[in-house]
Amino acid sequence: MSFIQFSTVIDGPTITSLGPDAISLHPRQLICIDHQGYISRLLDEDDPDFLSVKEQAAQQDRLVTLQDNNYLLPGFIDLHVHAPQWPNAGLALDQPLNEWLNTYTFPLEAKYQDVAFAKTVYNNLVQELIANGTTSALYFGTIHNQANLELAKACIHHQQRGFIGQVAMDNPQQTPTYYRDASATQAVNNTEKFIHQLTDLNQTAALPQTPVITPRFVPSCTPASLSGLGDLAKKYDLPIQSHCSESDWEDGYALSHYHMRDAAVLDHFGLLTDKAVMAHGTLLNQTDLNLFKQRGVAIAHCPISNAYFGNAILPVSQLLAQENKVGLGTDISGGYSPSLYRNMNQAIISSRLLHDGVDRQLPPEKRGTSTAPITAKNAFYLATVGGATSLHLKAGQIKVGYLADFQVVKAPFPVFYPQTPDQIFEKLIYHTTKATINQVFVQGKLVKEGQHETQR
Repeated sequence: MSFIQFSTVIDGPTITSLGPDAISLHPRQLICIDHQGYISRLLDEDDPDFLSVKEQAAQQDRLVTLQDNNYLLPGFIDLHVHAPQWPNAGLALDQPLNEWLNTYTFPLEAKYQDVAFAKTVYNNLVQELIANGTTSALYFGTIHNQANLELAKACIHHQQRGFIGQVAMDNPQQTPTYYRDASATQAVNNTEKFIHQLTDLNQTAALPQTPVITPRFVPSCTPASLSGLGDLAKKYDLPIQSHCSESDWEDGYALSHYHMRDAAVLDHFGLLTDKAVMAHGTLLNQTDLNLFKQRGVAIAHCPISNAYFGNAILPVSQLLAQENKVGLGTDISGGYSPSLYRNMNQAIISSRLLHDGVDRQLPPEKRGTSTAPITAKNAFYLATVGGATSLHLKAGQIKVGYLADFQVVKAPFPVFYPQTPDQIFEKLIYHTTKATINQVFVQGKLVKEGQHETQR
């Protein structure tokens, strides 16, 4: 048998999500990656071909062997990153959302008319996200075409799968004069221009990037721009991203100006489709969630950011039970951490607070809600399968036919007694940091490597 079809064979233990409530840990597998960067074969130790495949891969110098206490996990998918806000991560999180935007965020985003500044920031951000195990990311850019192209170039250069939005924001009542599209026509035309520019850039890219229709949110856009962007999404069959019912302020704006729910406004303009990802959604009601499910809309759960700006806690277990599409986002810089591990941790903590309650003056039976807390397995599902499903990616699982997007994670602490697969998994979810993510692969290519983590 010839194994020339394999570009790389990885030998080691694997952990992958099987669904919202289940994981699989294989103590040892061969993960065979084809020349297009997909998983073409998985072999357990008891498979008759295990030794022969491993031997031939080693002879061809295509074998990567994980060291002890290292585990292969799927790469993470971050569904909500404000790329230009990276320099502000951790800044002014004690401010109300609208003040935070006007005092800190919009002035920073306006700086991206300087392409050199954009290039510096975006190269650093993309490397940081990859180092934290994020292999695909859904990005908000700015209103500046050239700066957004620099973000795409950074993703291409560092081999991250980027979904990148030319931000549209033309409402003079809700956006500053120094940072907005001059008109709805300009907002729509610039978006279409960016689509063509990115399509041209992709002609020579090893890893093509995807343009995304990106109305910032309902308050920042006029009806004309929302309508035009909805038309573009249909014309080019592209993903859409925005915010929806993120806070009392945003939720109230739609009701007072359109006399409709935030979700209904976006739907009216053709912006809720099965390629749409709406961030936060902490104040979505059941009617909104039913609409999202009907349209196939995904929710980007941003638990760290929501703790500061969301005015409520997203009932994740309810969404999973109802089979709403939901994944995980860092929401840099409303979320201070570029790590989806930290966001998984916060998602679990927030769900406990929602269930148990926070007002000690209430009796136990009235203190919390009936919404069940989520588990580490639920959170891992969001960061992998949930994100991949939201972006229509064949990724997020270690499975034949799926993209070879991986992270190699080292258990951070000594093992003092035999551990079950669940115990190994839970400790990794709670303790993994950038320092213990030793390697990252995107579509079979090594894009981050530490020291002495693997043997080749």
